[in-house]
Amino acid sequence: MSTALSGEIRFVENGAASIAYTVSGPDGDDAPTLCLVASTGRGPEDFAHLAEKLTEAGLRVVLPWPRGTGRSEGPLDGIDFHDLAADAAAALETEAGRGGAVIVGHAYGCWIARTVAQDRPDLVQGIVLLAAGGGKWPSELSRGIDVAMDPDAPEAERLAALRLCFFAEGHDPRPWLKGWSGELVKAQRAARTETGRDSWWSSGTAPILDIVGLQDPFRPADARDFYLQEFAPRVDLVTVDGASHALPDEKPDEVAAIMVPWVRALPGIAG
Repeated sequence: MSTALSGEIRFVENGAASIAYTVSGPDGDDAPTLCLVASTGRGPEDFAHLAEKLTEAGLRVVLPWPRGTGRSEGPLDGIDFHDLAADAAAALETEAGRGGAVIVGHAYGCWIARTVAQDRPDLVQGIVLLAAGGGKWPSELSRGIDVAMDPDAPEAERLAALRLCFFAEGHDPRPWLKGWSGELVKAQRAARTETGRDSWWSSGTAPILDIVGLQDPFRPADARDFYLQEFAPRVDLVTVDGASHALPDEKPDEVAAIMVPWVRALPGIAG
């Protein structure tokens, strides 16, 4: 489960925003560089174990804090997907070298990752979607997120909401009682409303790896091939059993084992 991050904290400017991020993995310009974008209202700590596995495999990993969290600063009013994508792209571009660059999103972060790929096709050789939602989902899941993140809600209700929305049976949701930013959630939801679908939906032209937990309620069986239908033949769909919407935190070993060979095989990525 999520824990503290390792790696040096660095900063990059993006207009009025100052984005803090960690970078870990091989030094130099020859390693493939991955930037991981966190899910709704949360920071990169959820990627801690996955990042360890990726760096052990020789990849360079950049983990930015969304503006308004950690040591990242920047306006939260009047922003859209492109502003949030530019934050992640600034960190990725700063650290990427000759090894190539891949943008990775978790849940809400998938929308931002896809926007990075749309806005910066010159930078992105591949897109990895972790627990991307389908086109729509039951309203009870959105309400569940509100309960899960509410520090004033009874703990039992929050844990139940986390199990409903994020965690498969056998995984402890308790660490996710912490790590939420209500202000960030508000800004992210507003950003979705402010962003024209046509400005980002096509997600550039880079190959897409779509990794889905078989127990993810945001991606039930009848929506499993959602991105294949949208973007084939660019998409490779891989499922992970025993995982829900908190996929990279629930199954970091399995996710890394899927990601690493796919990234290594991308055109323009160092082997």
